[in-house]
Amino acid sequence: MLNSTILLNDLSFNPFIPTINHHYIRTKKVKNVILLIGDGMGFSYTTGLRYLNHDSQKGLMSPTIFDQYFVGAQSTYSLDTKSNITDSAAAGTALSTGYKTFNGAIGLTINKQAVPTVLEYAKFRGKSTGLVGTSQINHATLAAFAAHSESRNEYNKIADDYFDERIDGNHKIDVMLGGGTSYFFRDDRNLTEEFVKNRFGYVSNLQELMTNKNEQLLGLFAPIELPKQIDRDQTVPSLSQMTRAALQRLQQNPNGFFLLVEGSQIDWAGHDNDIVGAMSEVKDFEAAFKETIHFALDREDTIVIATADHSTGGMSIDRNDNYKWNPSVIKSILSTPLVIATQLHKTKDMTALKQHMHFTLHEEDLKTLQSTLEMEIEDTRQALINIINHYSSTGWTTKGHTGEDVPIYAYGLNRHLFSGRMENSDIARILFDIID
Repeated sequence: MLNSTILLNDLSFNPFIPTINHHYIRTKKVKNVILLIGDGMGFSYTTGLRYLNHDSQKGLMSPTIFDQYFVGAQSTYSLDTKSNITDSAAAGTALSTGYKTFNGAIGLTINKQAVPTVLEYAKFRGKSTGLVGTSQINHATLAAFAAHSESRNEYNKIADDYFDERIDGNHKIDVMLGGGTSYFFRDDRNLTEEFVKNRFGYVSNLQELMTNKNEQLLGLFAPIELPKQIDRDQTVPSLSQMTRAALQRLQQNPNGFFLLVEGSQIDWAGHDNDIVGAMSEVKDFEAAFKETIHFALDREDTIVIATADHSTGGMSIDRNDNYKWNPSVIKSILSTPLVIATQLHKTKDMTALKQHMHFTLHEEDLKTLQSTLEMEIEDTRQALINIINHYSSTGWTTKGHTGEDVPIYAYGLNRHLFSGRMENSDIARILFDIID
């Protein structure tokens, strides 16, 4: 058992809480802190969003909502001795604790010392806290703000920690919304039942989320991750709907709150080189960001920060020297390649493409897809991804993470503190400072 309990019970005297030199910055104490992380969302994704929103050959492109709040960029590298490109756990830990660490670490320093997170510190200061994401809510980035583990893959242990670890006798997290029933409802333990016995509400679909009145809430809407935004039906909430539900509850605390919102699957689409899924998830994240900005408008006690933990896939807005990206192709597709491939294998009928793709494929591409129907669904999905990337002229350099700097957007009180270039760990250090 890591010695996180001792750290959590004595945060006011904790030597591991990082500090900022007050001689160089001027801060004001903040009541509400909202941090949004677009997992894998590097500059090419938000630039792509601008092209997608414009989708024209004429005139200047209008700025996205992100553009008007751009303040700077942060470096994402980890301290892993085997890799100088971060994973989500190490980046999440830097953003949550102020300490860069090794890949796979959740809430630990490079020396495997458990250290407080900004979420835990906010709870210690009497604030309410929330986690919202489209992955399982015990996934790496979210977990880095509320758990401590040497491995991001200890999903059951991390879920247990969400319930078992307390600060001043209180649960660390007041609102948890995302996926993950497989980890909270298990043969060895039913965490959903335990949360309900501790006066939490529990919801599993959009209707229940909208009607539930509990101030503390666990919402799990899928066994693991939620469907991509483009594939969701009306029973599954969007990231913005979950964000709104969290804000409605957290703002009831007169001491304020800390809320983390993650657009988890921008990264997953990037790993797949799936531009349809990627842009779908960026749009979902954009809507959540709008929700938080709407909440913070005309308030003098709230800061909203949006950034990424790293970029993924090496997405490029063009391929093969075409000098033209075609977002109209992306907008004409109504489902992710996985959903389309699954439907094709179910029906063995290529006319099913018309239900999902409103543009015409060349005969050779249709023959390629037809041939994959004798293979696995994954073969068909990959063929669709390749075809869509070709028609949209989207390039990719890798299936993994990339090491470039990522953007920072901010609105509200102390916005200026996040301007310029900084380390990812500096963001947590500033948040500790303004919460204090």
